[in-house]
Amino acid sequence: MLLRIRAVSLGHADILVSAGRYQVTPALPFVPGSEGSGTVVAVGTAVMGFAPGTSVTVTRPSGVLADHVVAKPDELAPMPEGMSFAEAAAYRSNYATALHALQDRGALRPGETLLVLGSAGGVGIAAVQIGKRLGARVIAGASTEQKRRFACEQGADLALDYSIPDWRGALKAMTGGRGIDLVFDPVGGPLFEPAFRSLAWGGRHLVVGFVGGPIARLPANLALLKGAALVGVDIRQFALNEPERHRANLACIDAWCTAGLRPPLGRSFDFTEFRAAMVAASHGTSLGKVVVEIDAIEPGA
Repeated sequence: MLLRIRAVSLGHADILVSAGRYQVTPALPFVPGSEGSGTVVAVGTAVMGFAPGTSVTVTRPSGVLADHVVAKPDELAPMPEGMSFAEAAAYRSNYATALHALQDRGALRPGETLLVLGSAGGVGIAAVQIGKRLGARVIAGASTEQKRRFACEQGADLALDYSIPDWRGALKAMTGGRGIDLVFDPVGGPLFEPAFRSLAWGGRHLVVGFVGGPIARLPANLALLKGAALVGVDIRQFALNEPERHRANLACIDAWCTAGLRPPLGRSFDFTEFRAAMVAASHGTSLGKVVVEIDAIEPGA
């Protein structure tokens, strides 16, 4: 199918892929962009379920940062009703990662305390929103007052400043000395071990990413002493190995979005500013996911 792309979101994974530092290296020549939204322009004779003019989201390994894209039907999904193109470009992978992490890997239960590190980024804020929908008490960790305020506006119950030296002490006070049931961690780096040490008995630490620096190491005895678990989260492999569960999660997310759930958008750039958009996404300072909005030219125009 030929799609006219209207918006593309950019996150940390897109930057890693573009730099050749992701776990899967694309073949060259390479066009960035793994998630976007737009309208169907034309369909092949064997395509079922999509007609010209349909508003869709597109998710694929690369190539979405373009005005037009040829995509396969299994890379598309109808846009949730009421969403803008910019919102539709920025929700699917982040919400899918957050729901898979919290529900499938972390077994988050209502009433448990969830700590979200990097809570102002695209996947972090998705974890804040979905954590609340799953009934958790959410503590949003972020390094600036602006980011912490942003996370609280999206539903976090409390905000933790982990730029201070004794942030573990502040976190302990927030939990009445009990500790955290679940850590959602897309940051890693120097936050990784202190966050694991802050788990309550039977707690779980979700490894989602490593935007905070080198991959950290953990003394194995900490897991034993706390009866705790270190749990990996890989949405790409989940979709490949458990496609039915992945589709069920996406259906749940789309239902939430139709009912009003929305991703808060970060900085928006015009298509001509794609280089600046890539730089902004690489810095990790945006509140929410960076979006490139595209005023595409129709074929033959």
